[in-house]
Amino acid sequence: MPAVLKIAHAWPGRTIFTRFVPPKRAADALGTWQRYYQRWGEFTGERLDPRYVALLPEFLELVPPAVVIDKHFYSPFAQPQLQKFLQDRQIDSLVVTGGETDVCVLAAVLDAIDLGYRVVLASDALCSVSDKAHDDLLQLFNERFQQQAEVASSDVILDAWR
Repeated sequence: MPAVLKIAHAWPGRTIFTRFVPPKRAADALGTWQRYYQRWGEFTGERLDPRYVALLPEFLELVPPAVVIDKHFYSPFAQPQLQKFLQDRQIDSLVVTGGETDVCVLAAVLDAIDLGYRVVLASDALCSVSDKAHDDLLQLFNERFQQQAEVASSDVILDAWR
């Protein structure tokens, strides 16, 4: 979290927080997401404490100028407003932070690559419940996606911005 905050504070006007918002009920979900929410019913909107969907106060204090885009799937690009937001501002490069490296971050990065964005992953501003999966994915991005994605520490990224 400290590295995420450091990056967000450097450019709050260029910060987009994407927030995973589950459906109210499993029956409201699409396709296999219904099965997912039937299995993990405590993560549906009707049962989940709203605090677990809210931005942390440290992030919320940056909004505005930072922007919040809610998403209902792993990738924020599944929500058309993110792509529109980026296109309207002629943004072609993304610095990615957050969690989980092997779920939402992975989905976002692959979609961003498919859409032609330059992607920089802030290695110390990513997390996962699986250290092995996290480490394996950073290695994968370094080795297999080196033309489309870069991995760097938050300090290296911030130094490049200066």
